[in-house]
Amino acid sequence: MGDIYILILVALVVLAVIDLVVGVSNDAVNFLNSAIGSKAVSIKWILTIASLGVAIGAITSSGMMEVARKGIFNPGEFYFDEIMFIFMAVMITDVLLLDVFNSLGMPTSTTVSIVFELLGAAVAMALIKISYNDTETIANLGKYINSDKALLIISGILLSVFIAFTIGALVQFISRLIYSFHFEKSKSYVNALFGGFAITAITYFIFVKGMKGTPFYGNVKHLIEGNTFYIILYGFIGWTLISQLIISIFKVNILKFVIVIGTFSLAMAFAGNDLVNFIGVPIAAWNSYEAWSVSGVPAHEFSMGVLANKVPSNPMLLLLAGGIMVVTLWFSKKAKTVIETGINLSRQGDGHEKFQSNAASRTVVRGAILFNEGITKIFPKKMLNWVDSKFQKPVIELPKDKSYELPAFDLVRASVNLFVAGILISIGTSLKLPLSTTYVTFMVAMGTSLADRAWGRESAVYRVAGVFNVIGGWFLTALSAFTVAAVFAYIIFIGEIVSIAILLIIVLFLLGRSSIRHAKKTKEKKEKRHLKRAELITINEVINESSDHISEVARRSNKLFTNVVDDLAAHDLNKLSKTEKHVKKLNKEMDELREEVFYFIKSLDDSTSSVKASRFYLLVLGYLQDITQSIEFISATSFKHVNNNHKNLKKSQIADLKTIDKVFSKLFDTIETDFNNKSFENLSQMVDDIQELINHVSESIDKQIGRIRTEETSPKNTTLYFGILLETKDLITALMSLLQLYQEFHIEEKQTR
Repeated sequence: MGDIYILILVALVVLAVIDLVVGVSNDAVNFLNSAIGSKAVSIKWILTIASLGVAIGAITSSGMMEVARKGIFNPGEFYFDEIMFIFMAVMITDVLLLDVFNSLGMPTSTTVSIVFELLGAAVAMALIKISYNDTETIANLGKYINSDKALLIISGILLSVFIAFTIGALVQFISRLIYSFHFEKSKSYVNALFGGFAITAITYFIFVKGMKGTPFYGNVKHLIEGNTFYIILYGFIGWTLISQLIISIFKVNILKFVIVIGTFSLAMAFAGNDLVNFIGVPIAAWNSYEAWSVSGVPAHEFSMGVLANKVPSNPMLLLLAGGIMVVTLWFSKKAKTVIETGINLSRQGDGHEKFQSNAASRTVVRGAILFNEGITKIFPKKMLNWVDSKFQKPVIELPKDKSYELPAFDLVRASVNLFVAGILISIGTSLKLPLSTTYVTFMVAMGTSLADRAWGRESAVYRVAGVFNVIGGWFLTALSAFTVAAVFAYIIFIGEIVSIAILLIIVLFLLGRSSIRHAKKTKEKKEKRHLKRAELITINEVINESSDHISEVARRSNKLFTNVVDDLAAHDLNKLSKTEKHVKKLNKEMDELREEVFYFIKSLDDSTSSVKASRFYLLVLGYLQDITQSIEFISATSFKHVNNNHKNLKKSQIADLKTIDKVFSKLFDTIETDFNNKSFENLSQMVDDIQELINHVSESIDKQIGRIRTEETSPKNTTLYFGILLETKDLITALMSLLQLYQEFHIEEKQTR
């Protein structure tokens, strides 16, 4: 029977490694966002510093391992086999949950997931034990669950969201009053004092508080305990003097130094706090197996009260886990692509917003506007003007083609993000509370961006909606983790090793499929061309970019129109559904282009020709949007027709559509090729071909009118068919107008050269 538990241990180790990789890929952005967003140092330096912090933080995380053994449930109330079933259910759920959320692109928290998985699996096992015990009822559930500790952990995670946001906003507001946006003009002693405060706070909470969970704490315990005031005082004086030395002699920007130290500290705090999420359960399972294997007691009779005792950590095992985290940090592609969300929501400038506004975000923004109006009536105008002067942003002149090099936010905000988040996470770690590093760092960044007035009237509703989405993701994670872990615990209890084997096979299958899909999606993303605005300077670049847009829309519209006709002919609902998704994606890209027209016009030089180029570009985008909207209408109505199980189109109708599609396809191929190669000699011929196609569509409309009088019996078919033909005619008309516009502009530009 012992061999079964050895196999379970092996499975838990494998799951732990997978969990480390998936978890770090999800969480690495927590300590990289600020440094990368501010562009304080190079990416390689950021990763090197973060790697060192992760490695040291892994060694200092041993105190957190108690959470997995006794933080959520009372181990003495469970037997060895039940504990192993709980741990197995937790790890399977954790790997699947993180992978699903990552695949969906939903923000999640590894801390929230592990806490609620332990709670769900333990509650399920406790209810099973109660159901088999005639003397117990559900009222005895508190005997199995460490309710006080579980409530403390859950409330700590929940409160961390509010506290992180509030403290982040407060510290950033004070920092901005000190520095304004012209921090380079600040006195050196101000920078030294700021550096002394920030670095003292970081070093105290990271090195002093963080050491409490390590085996090394006993050697320095007598120097730390009872001397908190003096450690902070002397640390502040020492780091302030060092900061002044760095500024005066080495001419180093102290804010960059704070960001480097902050990145290290936050990476260290992350590893110290979050390592339990990935390996805490397998280590607890190994401790359980060691205690049971020497007892000689059957697995279903051996009480696991031993887990309530403090177990010495294995530094080598922690270091190995830290090594896996570091390797993942450097080589995980997902870790490099998830950074955009945090930076996008906290960036100082305007741009494309990732989240859409909703009723809640609009209500909050309206309330904030009313609150702000009330504040202006309470405080003296002179005081408000002084505060406003501190938030006046400098005008930075960069070449038009270099504007993308601007950081998302400045060094002041990046410094505050890092040391505030690091301090909060370190406090939670020292109190043995597994705070969610994801939400602490995220909410600190949101608080600092709010205080920094990065959420203007142009972007506030979208940023607030993004925050609500993230917090909503927290609740979804908690509910999913609790429910799935409870179900898996019950399944494993019923089927034991057979259930475990089946669940592991399912895990491997789902992970494999997810990896294949992700690799395929990444490959398609590299190969696929997207409609995206480039940085434009000259009119020639306007012509070139608009040509690329026309070529791309022609290519994708050609494929989408053909797909709709073929899928409608086959009455294939599944394929029509997929085509509709691709059509919506194309329309979304067109909407994004139109939303960036402001930035396009700003990127052009101030001249009469630029005004003409702007007007031309606007008209091109307008015609392209008409084309994509026509495709969307044709796709949507076709999908709706088939989804409602209406009759198939008649063979004669399909034949007409296929004939139109054949001519359409040939025309689109020519447009794609010519505009891609910037060859515009055939524009007149293409316009003539389009006129012939319009005539052909008109003939198809006349044929359908004739069918209605003689043979057509389905009003739904007629509605669909007329709708497709009329929208196709609108599409072709927009295409003709586009080519004529381009022809006129191109000829005019050619004559002026």
